[in-house]
Amino acid sequence: MKRFLFICLLICAAVSVFASGKKAVKADGKPAVVTTIFPAYDFAREIAGDNVNLTMLLPPGAESHSFEPSPRDIITIQNSDIFIYVGGESDAWVDRILDSMDTNMITIRLMDAVDVVEEEIVEGMQEEEEDGGEEEAETEYDEHVWTSPRNAELIVRKIADTLESLDAANAAEYEKNTVAYIEKLRKLDGEFKDLVDGAKRKTIVFGDRFPFRYFADAYGLDYYAAFPGCSTETDCSPATIAFLIDKVRDEKIPVVFHIELSNENIADAIAEETGAKKSLLHAVHNITKRDFDSGTGYYDLMTQNLVYLRNALY
Repeated sequence: MKRFLFICLLICAAVSVFASGKKAVKADGKPAVVTTIFPAYDFAREIAGDNVNLTMLLPPGAESHSFEPSPRDIITIQNSDIFIYVGGESDAWVDRILDSMDTNMITIRLMDAVDVVEEEIVEGMQEEEEDGGEEEAETEYDEHVWTSPRNAELIVRKIADTLESLDAANAAEYEKNTVAYIEKLRKLDGEFKDLVDGAKRKTIVFGDRFPFRYFADAYGLDYYAAFPGCSTETDCSPATIAFLIDKVRDEKIPVVFHIELSNENIADAIAEETGAKKSLLHAVHNITKRDFDSGTGYYDLMTQNLVYLRNALY
């Protein structure tokens, strides 16, 4: 409820600031593309290059699940030609904002570009505590659709088709860039498939949230983790930690993973107790300011994941 009231106040503030009601004129004539988080930003950058004005709302280094838009962010969205967001519970604020706007912008919801799966609670995983009430909980779908390179290809194609339709003058360049990038994604997909197919174990352990459901399904991996992918919990129960420690010991798992921008406390505890190595597996929710400024992208980070995953499976 507090978050809902906060968003309502933001919308009112943005409407007040934007009282003139007219969309800002872009002096350079380039389409304005706005994304909520990094994967969509990077995909749009790969497709469009310098032919669009591209903005990411989530600051580099920030936690994506707790992001709250500012009044300026809402105005940026309203001024966009294409607005790209993930969908799902973490983006509940988006629907409320879009419902309040009178605009001709095109929206792309990443979860609409792929076949989504329900968020899964596996053995040993700590479930997030629900607020009180007797209403039946709505089905929650896993939002991390981009973690599978196969899904990334579908998302890239959706963004490309939208850009080509909007900006016909640059459509040929968009298509050329898209074909080249999809070729890289398919190569990445083949490398992950070969890696897992040839591995001596098929189980990974996360002392963290697990945003890799689509990735695990794509390559036939089993997993154990402290929390589901969209959990906002950071403190883990002793029972959950004990379960993960036993799993690492029993199956002789050599690596315990954490995700980017994590405090790594749970992974540290499991690694210390079991002797397993602690390692990053990057889910590409967001990247550091340093990586952002250097131009690091989804393909770079997923290529690094090939090395980290090999260490865990071989």
